[in-house]
Amino acid sequence: MNTIPEYFGEYVFNDTIMRQRLPKDIYHKMKATMEQGTSLDLSVANVVANAMKDWAIEKQATHYTHWFQPMTGITAEKHESFICPQDASHVILEFSGKELIKGEPDASSFPNGGLRATFEARGYTNWDPTSFAFIKDHTLCIPTVFCSFDGSALDKKTPLLRSMEVINRQAMRIISLFPNEGITHVSTTVGPEQEYFLIDKALYEQRPDLILTGRTLFGAKVTRGQEMEDHYFGMISQRVSAFMQDVDQELWKLGIFAKTEHKEVAPAQFELAPVFTTANIASDQNQLTMEILQKVAERHGFACLLHEKPFAHINGSGKHNNWSLTTNNGINLLEPGQTPQKNARFLLFLLAVVKAVDEYQGLLRVCVATAGNDHRLGANEAPPAIISIFLGDELEAVLDAIENDHVYDQTYERSMKIGVDALPKFPKDTTDRNRTSPFAFTGNKFEFRMLGSSLSISCPNYILNTIVAEELSKFADVLENANDFEKALHTLIKETIQEHKRIIFNGNGYTEEWLKEAKQRGLLNLPTTADAIPYYITSNNIALFTKHGIFNENELKARDAILYETYYKKCNIEALTMVRMVEQDILPAVIDYENMLLMNAEKKQLLFKQEKHTTLIQKLDELTNALYESTQTLKEKLKQMDEHDMKAAAMSCKESILPQMDIVRHYTDQLEEITAKSYWPYPDYFDLLYRS
Repeated sequence: MNTIPEYFGEYVFNDTIMRQRLPKDIYHKMKATMEQGTSLDLSVANVVANAMKDWAIEKQATHYTHWFQPMTGITAEKHESFICPQDASHVILEFSGKELIKGEPDASSFPNGGLRATFEARGYTNWDPTSFAFIKDHTLCIPTVFCSFDGSALDKKTPLLRSMEVINRQAMRIISLFPNEGITHVSTTVGPEQEYFLIDKALYEQRPDLILTGRTLFGAKVTRGQEMEDHYFGMISQRVSAFMQDVDQELWKLGIFAKTEHKEVAPAQFELAPVFTTANIASDQNQLTMEILQKVAERHGFACLLHEKPFAHINGSGKHNNWSLTTNNGINLLEPGQTPQKNARFLLFLLAVVKAVDEYQGLLRVCVATAGNDHRLGANEAPPAIISIFLGDELEAVLDAIENDHVYDQTYERSMKIGVDALPKFPKDTTDRNRTSPFAFTGNKFEFRMLGSSLSISCPNYILNTIVAEELSKFADVLENANDFEKALHTLIKETIQEHKRIIFNGNGYTEEWLKEAKQRGLLNLPTTADAIPYYITSNNIALFTKHGIFNENELKARDAILYETYYKKCNIEALTMVRMVEQDILPAVIDYENMLLMNAEKKQLLFKQEKHTTLIQKLDELTNALYESTQTLKEKLKQMDEHDMKAAAMSCKESILPQMDIVRHYTDQLEEITAKSYWPYPDYFDLLYRS
């Protein structure tokens, strides 16, 4: 068997393959496009397409597809074979530059927020040459953007690519103010940590709620959850280990830098983390990672759950988005160095992030707002819904000294001392980790911890890129025109600290005291998606996105409409699924159990010798009636929903449907606890979490 270095990236049309298969001039044009954003003409595309086709056929590929990321949050693909008829009996295999560059899926069949009417179907996919093509399931996959007939972005990749150009442009304006170190380009680099659950596939298939909604709508608390704190980083079973090895191989063949894997806090929960790469490629690779986790899980008899909260009473799953700024020659612009107080360039980039997060709190909250994530945020397992930044003691002290014109002369211990002479010494990080912070500085990057596990990382990253680029542009406007650069620099840094220090919080974000303090500071607290969406298309945000060319106003309004529609539809599907499970399975099962108890009671003459019914039968009867009545109420509330007004429907979900679903679940879970397991129609939490 080949070693990892030998098969790593074997299914990717990467730099090594291009260098081998493309003429030298074509290769250099491709490199310029990938590194500097220069455009490619059709003649170059023809050569690249032919080389891609020959390479893919050698790898047993028979089809190609434009692989794109519509606003469903998952990927889409339409497969076309390479065959071209020559006569009634013969074909040849062809793939042209035109086919490489453009495809035509139906734009009205994907979420479009009104940009495409049903009868206006035409849409285009357009090759993204900055992301490598790859082979999956005998198909050459070409990463593309997706737009409507008039050029409006209908996907998640287009705004990310636009934002990467914008932040490069604005970051270079700041860099040009300092001594140059050979820097010609700045990229955002991202490392998304992916959490997920693994449960037995046969048990999964017996749960309609998991199949249709991704989470358990019912489930009594298991007697042992995560309270023993022994699952995190625990020993991995042979079955899960085999799954992880298979996942690693699949990812490595696709050039994905899968690096770290371990058990997470909750039973049956795990995490996979890659090495950092540029935001565009990281986004593509995370979509592939989620797909491969689910495909490989099926091969091993598992179901991989990516929902943010598949089980009540235990931790849900997130996706930590580690974000940084890196130059073409490998300099991390968020690296503070040994003396951060003297590193003015670092301080400017750091404060651009601080200012951006403070001024665009609502936007950052919206970009992680989903119906699934609402169940997770702020539940002592994930950051609260209030945006704040953790910087750590050292950086906070540095900023405090600058703000108050003090000389910063503190010395932080850089070497870790454990108290055992035989142990080797190692460098200590400049900051601790604050797991309650939604946006934490972790040494040379920011960890945005609010993302849900199923979320595409494109939206959070194009928003981060855009808001930081906006602040960098404002900084550059001030400094480029300054008569006294040093004085203007000092004033800018000091005033930015003074005006935006409210967003910095190094304490425990789970406490009630923080909720009160955050309110006093004027920070937003948006606990649900319905609360957050109105902050998306404020006049300030429209001005931001249109200024930098990330979106036009129609594209923004379309995304706003999609957020409302998606939230409503997911809640509606969950409620309808709940009703069906109660009426078709749970109530009949409980009634059968109750009838059995009554028959046995009559046989033993217990029912008539006692003044009251047996406690168990009485309790079953009370809960069954309460469950029936609460389910009927839920059905009535669903009928009252106004599907013609998505904003109103979303608010109804938050204020009426979801609370009523909680009531239905309350009675159902109580019934599960007192109904014989042999009568209960579904695998319970014990089966799902401990029989994998």
